[in-house]
Amino acid sequence: MPELLQQNKIILMVEFFVYAFIILIGLGILALLIVYIVDKSQTQQALRRNYPVVVHFRYFFEHLGEFFRQYFFAMDREELPFNRAQRSWVYRAAKNVNNTVAFGSTRNLKAPGTVLFANCPFPTLGEDAVTSAHLTIGPYCKSPWVTNALFGISGMSYGAISKPAILALSAGAKKAGVWMNTGEGGLSPYHLSSGCDLVFQIGTAKNGVRNVEGLLDDQKLTEIARHPQVKMFEIKLSQGAKPGKGGILPAGKVTREIAEIRGITPGQDAISPNRHPDIGNNTDLINMIHHIRQVTGKPVGFKAVMGHSYWLDELFAEINQRGAEHYAPDFITVDSADGGTGAAPMPLIDDMGLPLSEGLPMVVDKLLEYQLRQRVKVFASGKLITPADVAWALCLGADFCVSARGFLFSLGCIQALQCNKNTCPTGITTHNKKLQKGLVPEKKAERVAYYAENMTYEVNMIAHSCGVKEPRELRRHHARVVGDRGLSIPLDELYPKPK
Repeated sequence: MPELLQQNKIILMVEFFVYAFIILIGLGILALLIVYIVDKSQTQQALRRNYPVVVHFRYFFEHLGEFFRQYFFAMDREELPFNRAQRSWVYRAAKNVNNTVAFGSTRNLKAPGTVLFANCPFPTLGEDAVTSAHLTIGPYCKSPWVTNALFGISGMSYGAISKPAILALSAGAKKAGVWMNTGEGGLSPYHLSSGCDLVFQIGTAKNGVRNVEGLLDDQKLTEIARHPQVKMFEIKLSQGAKPGKGGILPAGKVTREIAEIRGITPGQDAISPNRHPDIGNNTDLINMIHHIRQVTGKPVGFKAVMGHSYWLDELFAEINQRGAEHYAPDFITVDSADGGTGAAPMPLIDDMGLPLSEGLPMVVDKLLEYQLRQRVKVFASGKLITPADVAWALCLGADFCVSARGFLFSLGCIQALQCNKNTCPTGITTHNKKLQKGLVPEKKAERVAYYAENMTYEVNMIAHSCGVKEPRELRRHHARVVGDRGLSIPLDELYPKPK
């Protein structure tokens, strides 16, 4: 009898554990189903919408990485092209959450090339600070552009990035009161959707303003200029990530709509010429700037990565000879050799062109030398994604700064390095509708705006710490750069301005 009772107890225990196991399995399945529904229905995070449930493993391992990265993962400031510290600042700024850190800097302040700002013993008080002054670009145009914005969205074409990404960037730019560059892919309805200020970029293929031979079509150019949102035109001579190479859009990204906007054939690789066929020398460039300005009535400039200074000597000398009022560019965008792109050959990405630290002061100083600095405004481009980057460029003489990858991070980019494969997991650089669902423009527009606003706020904070009232008052003596011996020298000694 006792043996029978013992057996019954064992059977009951086994049954209990079996039922408990079944209930736990059921609860687990129910929990996964709830997580799946929540992930698919939420609109805040693209990865959760595109990869429900499994994406939480990424967040889990990312969280573990905070504790084990010194053994198994890269440190905060080791990754390229942007390290974890840089990306984290952008993510926090875009979410408008607390962006302070604790326990001291993780940055190596002795590494050659490190930029340090010279704090003032008597920083600017909040009540003495002023908003950035309005600048006029193209004073001799029929329709000059006046803005006090410091920081805008650099050129990214519809095609290289997706429709939801364009919509989010456009709406975010409008919310923040900044501008957006169309990139070389032409003007889409999605650029125009929000009413933000636009800079229309004319690439070497002249997408959107080309005739059947691929040359400039004045009628199409006039139609683009009729849009009041289009404030300026930028002739793209070269891009930092691929100087000497035109745009590359793989066939998988050339949809029928994109082909119609660009004026090209759908379903075929869109390979732009490595330069404008009708711009082969400085005279051609000056004539093209003058012609577009005459046709559109709006400011015209050019974008280029610098290679040597004697080209600028010849260009600026000819401009002065012909008359700066009518023949000077209204602005120059200086791109850095470490700029970004969706697709480019590695030899050009790694080995061609000058970084912004050389190209920007070169252009500014040559404009001063030829007495064109007041006539020509300067935009700086290339890896300017944090407030220190932008403040440094302003110290070197830039009037405005632009960023592409910074705004991609604000959209949720995770630096997956798949921009050229049409498989971007966050829906930013893909035309795969399934992947695009994760990027909800209405939600991401808020993050774009927050990023631009927090960038401006913290650039002002740096400027006030340096003792000036607004960022455009920053000068070269306000920043220093660390040399080979670990000691810093002021930028005005490293880059002395011409007399």
